[in-house]
Amino acid sequence: MKTVVIIGGSKGIGAAISKSLLETHKIINVSRSQPELMHQNLTHYACDVLTDELPEIKKVDSLIYCPGSINLKPFERLKIEDFKNDFDINFIGAVKAIQKYIPKLKEADKASILMFSTVASKLGMPFHTSVASVKSAIEGLVISLAAEYAPKIRINAIAPTVTDTTLASKLLRNDRQKEQMIERHPLKKYLSPEEVAEMASFLISEKSASMSGQIFEMDCGITTFKN
Repeated sequence: MKTVVIIGGSKGIGAAISKSLLETHKIINVSRSQPELMHQNLTHYACDVLTDELPEIKKVDSLIYCPGSINLKPFERLKIEDFKNDFDINFIGAVKAIQKYIPKLKEADKASILMFSTVASKLGMPFHTSVASVKSAIEGLVISLAAEYAPKIRINAIAPTVTDTTLASKLLRNDRQKEQMIERHPLKKYLSPEEVAEMASFLISEKSASMSGQIFEMDCGITTFKN
């Protein structure tokens, strides 16, 4: 049974990924909060990736880094601390986790790393300067690391549009906002965390053995279609 380390697997997309993999993988969740799920294949370590030492783990086949932020403000209201905080959560935490577990990933057979970007890195949207900037850094990290560690470790990212999680709750506060978000997307929907989890499961599986250094947009058409 392969071991998947999920940083931030207690909530949102991370929790959906954990749930989708539990019956077939050993899941090690590294997160500040206790996951709601309880399962014999799930081990939880209470840990803040930015301030704590990450746990020692004997075997790592896949690493998934889920923490993120949605800090939407006009550029003139964003402080330098906002950019620093978003960079730490999205990028520095990912680098720290990868550096910690890369030796174990190098020992694994058909290892993989999965990170998360955003459609805002490709689609210019007002008030997204901070999150789009730090997620663009993630995309650069994915491409560079994938080249450096090929063929031993595959590294990809998912760039989702709005997903129905607690993190995006301010964007989906009521039925009116939800309907507006649906209408903004050419496919007339936004994402569920379960949909993103299915893509994550595919990207760490051997079914995607030919894919590395890629950013997979789950955009409901918003970045490529004219609505």
